[in-house]
Amino acid sequence: MNTPGTIDRPLTHDPKKQAPMKPSLNEHAGATPEDFTTTGAFDSRQNRTREMQLIPEALARAHMHERLHTAEQERQAQRLVTARRMQRRAERASMRARRAIAMAVMQ
Repeated sequence: MNTPGTIDRPLTHDPKKQAPMKPSLNEHAGATPEDFTTTGAFDSRQNRTREMQLIPEALARAHMHERLHTAEQERQAQRLVTARRMQRRAERASMRARRAIAMAVMQ
């Protein structure tokens, strides 16, 4: 089946040198082929298509919600780390002040 001049092996890959596509005799030029499904099947297919078109939006929305939630958790963890660091710094300053007062009292 893979003889030269078929769809799989065209004689040339240059589109200008290939034979132009000719419409079949039972088709009108520029017309789309008829849909042979019934109305109910067409409606259900349209609904399914609409639902499938909304799936990427729903996935993107869920992904962004998850990323926002993760970012908020990271910000909260960073605030906690900063608060603990400042608490330790305040405790060290308090201890220095107590030592300074104790040294002043002892002299």
